[in-house]
Amino acid sequence: MDAQDREAVGQRFDPALMQHARTLTWQALHGIRERMRPGISEDEARAEAKQVFEQLGMERLWHPVIIRIGPNTTKTYREPSHPGVRLAENDSYFIDLGLVFSGHEGDVGDTFVVGHAPEREACAQAARDLFQEVAAAWRDEGWNGQKLYNYASERAEMMGWRFNHAIKGHRVSDFPHSVHKGGDLGDLYHTPGKGLWILEIQIVHPTEPFGAFYEDLLADPAP
Repeated sequence: MDAQDREAVGQRFDPALMQHARTLTWQALHGIRERMRPGISEDEARAEAKQVFEQLGMERLWHPVIIRIGPNTTKTYREPSHPGVRLAENDSYFIDLGLVFSGHEGDVGDTFVVGHAPEREACAQAARDLFQEVAAAWRDEGWNGQKLYNYASERAEMMGWRFNHAIKGHRVSDFPHSVHKGGDLGDLYHTPGKGLWILEIQIVHPTEPFGAFYEDLLADPAP
């Protein structure tokens, strides 16, 4: 599949609406964050997330709401969570949202800590920092998707974290992006286009049962 096919969009695609969906999806993520507190379960958090989505006027989900707490932060996207996990007093969690606004797909994720958990804070910040490093390489060097993910893996190891190689980023666009069959960002042999690809970063502590996740659109930095 050539670059043009991988980056095909629908007739209604609008870069401004992609940014709009991105902004509102970040707002939704932080709205959920405000509701997270010790004792909440993943199921309860997802139920409360629906209220946040309604307030923002979300049209639909394009992928399930993912909220991972504690040891479940080491799980990959397709792995089921351990049941019954609740947010502890000094703990971490991440939120991964795929929401549709104005017919365009937002996809964002971030990791947060409650209480006093310095190692978990360091892990969450490392995922954010690694995302920014890789995104900067895309902007400044024009690297292709494969090189970006090779670099992410190398940098994660140098930073002292295990990198999740199963996550390789993906396409977004006007809904549904799946009709364009863009494939994984990590398998892309050309420079990914602006505002079309999600860079996903997931790292895990080398010995302890927690990790961190961060994702956002490869585009100009969010305001």
